[in-house]
Amino acid sequence: MLAPAITNALTIDVEDYFQVSAFAPYIRRQDWERCECRVEGNVARILEMLAERDVKATFFTLGWVAERYPQLVRSIVDAGHELASHGYGHERASDLDRAAFRADVERAKKLLEDLSGRPVQGYRAPSFSIGKANLWAFETLAAAGYRYSSSIYPIRHDHYGMPDAPRFAHRVDAGLLEIPVTTLRLMNRNLPSSGGGYFRLLPYGLSRWMLRRVNEGDREPAIFYFHPWEIDAGQPRIAGIDAKTRFRHYVNIDRTENRLRQLLQDFRWGRMDQIFLGRAGAAGSGAPR
Repeated sequence: MLAPAITNALTIDVEDYFQVSAFAPYIRRQDWERCECRVEGNVARILEMLAERDVKATFFTLGWVAERYPQLVRSIVDAGHELASHGYGHERASDLDRAAFRADVERAKKLLEDLSGRPVQGYRAPSFSIGKANLWAFETLAAAGYRYSSSIYPIRHDHYGMPDAPRFAHRVDAGLLEIPVTTLRLMNRNLPSSGGGYFRLLPYGLSRWMLRRVNEGDREPAIFYFHPWEIDAGQPRIAGIDAKTRFRHYVNIDRTENRLRQLLQDFRWGRMDQIFLGRAGAAGSGAPR
């Protein structure tokens, strides 16, 4: 008898192209207001794409974006998706002290809840910036009323990563659930297999194979993520950036939407809260370990 299909978590980090951490040396925070904002239109395209497949997802949304586009927040919750927090100003958790981090996550949570009229239970740190040096952040999140975090990427990377962290959902300080984005364990290494730049860089067939290995081999839900700007080939090009940053940001950006459409067809998808917090209708084990 075949095991039931696992429902994976589809997540979207709602930020605009000029807010990407890799662009911080080139675009000053005080200049964000002058940049052409494209996030509202890109999120609308994503909502249409999800509606076509009747897929529900979790939108980790920046408070900065929500404050300027309150109708974007309402459109997300009105369509039946989960609204979660990406912090307020896209500052890396690792760059903030305890007081500043607390102020950021509390401000974002209150803003999102006030705009949506719904509880905000999940948080994802910008650039997966919770690691060994700031594990105290989990206690802060729990105290602020969050029930889960998805802020650790168990890989080696020059900007983030905690390769020796557990690969699947597990309890951390104050009962908070940490749900790392997905990796595949192969040849004693954790391989990135959960979206972002890797999804754009690697052939789609390889990404699909890795996700299936996690579902079929580990019998665990995958956590996949992408950003609205990754479906926007028409976004303004940032001048003067270094070659590595240019490659990482723009590689195969014109192919991402079609790949996402195929991904929605090839796997079952759902919201983080329904898969991992034990709500009715959730599929997949989602068991902390």
